[in-house]
This record gives sequence, C-alpha cells and structure tokens, in this order.
Amino acid sequence: MPSQASPVPPPAFVATSLPATALRGDLTAQRSTRRVTLTPKYGAGPCEVDVRYLWCGAPDAPTVIVQGGISADRDAVTFGDQAAGWWQGFIGAGCTIDLDRYRVLSIDWLTPADLGHAQAVSSEDQADALAALVDALGIGRVHAFIGYSYGGMTGLAFASRHPYALDRLVLLGSAHRAHPLATAQRSVQRSIVRLGVESGQPEQALALARQLAMTTYRGSEEFVRRFATAPEYRDGRFHFPVEDYLEQAGRQFVARFDIDRYLALSESIDLHDVRPEQVPTRTTLIGTPSDRLVPLADLCELQRRLQGPASLEVIDSPYGHDAFLKESDRLAPLLREALA
Repeated sequence: MPSQASPVPPPAFVATSLPATALRGDLTAQRSTRRVTLTPKYGAGPCEVDVRYLWCGAPDAPTVIVQGGISADRDAVTFGDQAAGWWQGFIGAGCTIDLDRYRVLSIDWLTPADLGHAQAVSSEDQADALAALVDALGIGRVHAFIGYSYGGMTGLAFASRHPYALDRLVLLGSAHRAHPLATAQRSVQRSIVRLGVESGQPEQALALARQLAMTTYRGSEEFVRRFATAPEYRDGRFHFPVEDYLEQAGRQFVARFDIDRYLALSESIDLHDVRPEQVPTRTTLIGTPSDRLVPLADLCELQRRLQGPASLEVIDSPYGHDAFLKESDRLAPLLREALA
C-alpha cells in the first residue's frame, strides 16, 4: 500500500545536538525534530506535523525502531548524566540492541493537538509519522520494528501500511486489537479523569486512574508476593500495604504526564484495529500468561492470521504486562534471535 505520509523539504528540519561527551566517538546521536505532512485518520485533511525523535548508534548501521507504551517517549535510551531512558537496560554498545551494530530510532507519541486538532489520534497516524520520518532521514528500509504495548500496535500498523519499509517486526505484549475487557478497564480510567476535570480535581483523578491502571499491569502472583502482609492502622483507618504502592505510582504519573495527552493516547489504544491478513512482514510475537491486558489467546489468533511468517514465544513471568520492561535476562536472547 502506498505511503500516506510524505516529508516536506529538508529546510523544515530542526536539530538539537547531544553533548559531545554523551556517546563514544564512533557513535552518533540526533535528538531532533522533523516536520512531515500527514493525513490523520480522524482529521479533516492533510496537516503538517512536527515529529520529535531520537536516532542514535553506529553511523550507517541498519536502523531499528523502538517504541514503548503510551507513557514512553523518544528517550528509550539516554547518555551522559541524563536520567535513564525507559528501555535503558536493553539498548547500548554491547547490549541486546547493540548500538555498535544498529541505530535506534524512537519518537514522541503524537496527540490530536499535533494533528491539527483531529478528533482522535490513531496507531495508523503514529505509523505514518514514523514512515515519513524514515523517508525524511534517508533510511530507506528499517531493519526491525520492536514495539511494546502501544508501540507494538503502532508496529503492526506500520507493517500493514508500509511493508516495503520494514524487514521484520517484534511485538511485545501487543495484538491486532484491544481486548474488550482491557478496553472496559481503560474506559473506566478515562471516565475517572473526565469526572475529575469536571469537578475541579484533575490531578487527583489522574492519580486515581493511574492507580487503577497499575492493578492491570502486573500479575496476580506478584501482588500476592509483595502485598500479602497485614494492614496498618493510621490516620483513623486501616491502610493496606498495596495502597502506598498505588498512591506513589499515582503521584509519580501526575508529575510527568499531561491529562489531555493521557486521555488521547488511552483512547488511541482502544481505537486500534489492524487486519493481520494485511501484514506480510516476518513477525516475532512475545507474550506471557500473566498478562491480563493482552491475553495469550489474542496472540495465538494474531499469529494464525498474519499473512507473513510468524513465531510466538512465551515467557513465564509474574510481572504481567510489565514483564517486557523487567525481564531483561529472559527477553535478551529472544530479541537477539529476532534481530539476527
């Protein structure tokens, strides 16, 4: 299928270089912005979009796209004295995604505000933005797209709409559509946030929504292991051990996430729907039985329906949907094999 996204001429490029000490001398990095033209799925027509990206690694090496969940950004890996990137343990010189052999490309997720105030942002829009960026950077063909959660949904959309630009696809906890039970859970979270906005308590509502989300990210086994101790009586009531964990998660999320962005990207997950029969790319699926957001049954269906060759790897982990952020030792050999 022809690309629906085309880059504007090079003068629209805006670069912000990383410090010279951030990388070894033989590696390079661009943390920059490129303006491209997209036609949003839920928009009125073509619009210009600024795509914020990080592209780092060995010069002239094959590019690997890495995208995470809705709370992830372009900084999958960072350098120097910056705070660690969200996938720092997997990316670097000599690491699983070896920057001596590959260049990693990641973007900040787009929102409706970035798309000329479209009604919503879709995984197809994110995929088209990445395809336009690949064209604009002169990459030509991407060696692999590794996507976790929403990033994997975007990877499927990319492979469906731009198969000529991609050699292989690796999906971690991602399927061709959102599971209806997961959609139900996210819709309640969004309703909490909207109610908080209407009642003048937006930050408290966003924190509560995040707390509810945390109960879906981890497996039941981990909650039993960590929070089975007795409650503590303080401030006039009993506090259960899990409450402190959830409240801290809520505070941390509010400190770094915008409400409109959260609502848009959460909704985008539930709008996601890609026909697997339209994906010809060689695909590696990785899932875990403890993932309550993306059940293994959905991955089995996806594997069966994909047009191209597909394998399904299952890891046993107590961490549920978050296993793909925590199980580095289990994932490393699977990722190396998928990239080889």
